[in-house]
Amino acid sequence: MDTSNSGTDHGSTGDSSTDGGSTGDGSTDKSSAGARTASHPKTTSHGRGWRRWMMDTRPLRRPAFRRLWSSTIVTAVGSQLTAVAVPKQIYDITGSSAWVGYASLAGLVPLVVFALWGGAIADSMDRRKLLLLTNGGIAVTSLLFWVQAVTSLDSVLVLMVLLALQQAFFGLNSPARNASIARLVPKEELAAANALGSTVMQTGLVAGPLLAGALIPVIGLAELYLIDALALCVTVWAVWQLPPLPPVTTAATGRAGWREIVAGFRYIAQRKVLLLSFLADIIAMVFGMPRALFPQLAAETYAPYGEGLALGLLFAAIPIGAVVGGLMSGTFSRARRHGLMVIAAVVAWGAAITGFGLSTSLWIAVVFLAAAGIADMISMVFRGAILLSAATDEMRGRMQGVFTVVVAGGPRLADVLHGTAASALGVRTAVVGGGLLVIATMLALAATMPALRRHRV
Repeated sequence: MDTSNSGTDHGSTGDSSTDGGSTGDGSTDKSSAGARTASHPKTTSHGRGWRRWMMDTRPLRRPAFRRLWSSTIVTAVGSQLTAVAVPKQIYDITGSSAWVGYASLAGLVPLVVFALWGGAIADSMDRRKLLLLTNGGIAVTSLLFWVQAVTSLDSVLVLMVLLALQQAFFGLNSPARNASIARLVPKEELAAANALGSTVMQTGLVAGPLLAGALIPVIGLAELYLIDALALCVTVWAVWQLPPLPPVTTAATGRAGWREIVAGFRYIAQRKVLLLSFLADIIAMVFGMPRALFPQLAAETYAPYGEGLALGLLFAAIPIGAVVGGLMSGTFSRARRHGLMVIAAVVAWGAAITGFGLSTSLWIAVVFLAAAGIADMISMVFRGAILLSAATDEMRGRMQGVFTVVVAGGPRLADVLHGTAASALGVRTAVVGGGLLVIATMLALAATMPALRRHRV
C-alpha cells in the first residue's frame, strides 16, 4: 500500500531465508555467526522512555545506509518540484486537463516496462554502478526539462518524450535502490530502514508541492527543473560513496533478459508470502484509494468550507498521516510478526477509508484520511521488509521491480474504479463500499491463506 506519486518520483519462500548475512559496508558475509556479529554492532538496546516510541534510527548507524538515506532527503523534495512543473507546463501550453492525463499515461508505460527489466538488471550487475548510471540519467533528463523551458519550446510532444525517458530511468533505478537496502543493514533493522525511507518520501510529497507553489511566482517554472537536477547531483555523490554491490552469485552476472523476468514471476508464484504481500497492496489501493473523488467531494460535500481549502486538505491528509506514522515508527518497527502487521494495517486502512466516506465534517474527514496515512506507512514498512527478507539476494531486484509496478499501477486502477462506481452509485457509496470491501477481502485472504499471517522475522 503506497500512495506516493511514483509516476514522477526518483531516487526509491514462506521462510525468511536471505543471503548469508549482510555487512554494514555493503559486502556479503557468509562466514560464521561471530563474524556477522562483528560486522553489525549489537542493537539490543531499544531506548528508554519516550525515545523508544519515536522514529527508529538504528539503521543510521550503518555508514553506507546513512549515505544512501541522506541523499533522499534532498531528492524527495526535488523530485516533487518536477512532479508539479511538468503537468503545470503542459496545462499552460494546452489549456487541457486531458493532455495532463495523457502525459501521465506516457510516463506510466515506460515505468512499468523498465521497472520489470530494471529488476532483472539489478540482479545481474553491481547495483552501485546501476544506481550511478540511472541517477545520472535522471539528472540529465531534468537538465533537458530546464533547457526546453528556458528556451520556450512549448512542445507537449517534447515534454512527453522527456517524461517517458525520465520514468524509464526511474524504472531502472528503483529496484536497484530498494534491493540494496538488505545489503546495507541487518535483517532485524529492515522495517526501521523502510520506515526511514518512506517517511522522507512522504515528507517530500507534502513539502515539495507546497514549495513549488511558493517558488513558481518568485523564480518561475523553469528553475524548478534546474533545482531538481542539482539535487540529483547530491544523490550521485552519495551513491559514489557506497561500497560495491555485485551479484552474490556469479551465475546471475550479465543475464537480464526475458527469461530472467519470467523467472522472477515464477519465484513469486512459488513463495506465497511474497505473492500475498503484493495482493495485500492491490486490495488496499484498488478498492480503497478514493483520490479520484476528492475534487467532487471538495466541490459538493465540503463546499461550505471552501472548495480550494477542502481540496488541498483532502490531498495532503494521507501523506501527513504517513509522516506522523514514520516519526512514531518506534512504536511498531521492532515487531517480528511482519505478515500480521501487514494484515492489520490494510484492515485499518479500510476502516479509516470507511470512516472518511461517512464523514460530513471536513475536519473529521481529514482525521480519518490521516489515520489511513498512518496505516499506509505501517503497511509500506512491513511489506518492504517482507520483500527484502523473504527473497534471496539474487532475486531481490526483480521483486522490487514488481513492487514498483504494483505501487504505480494500483492507484491508477483505483482512479478508474472509483470514478466509475461514483457515477453509477454516488460518491459516498463508492467510498464506503470500497473501504468495507478492503476489510472483507483482506480478512478473507488472511483466513484462507495463512502464509502471510504466519510470516515473521
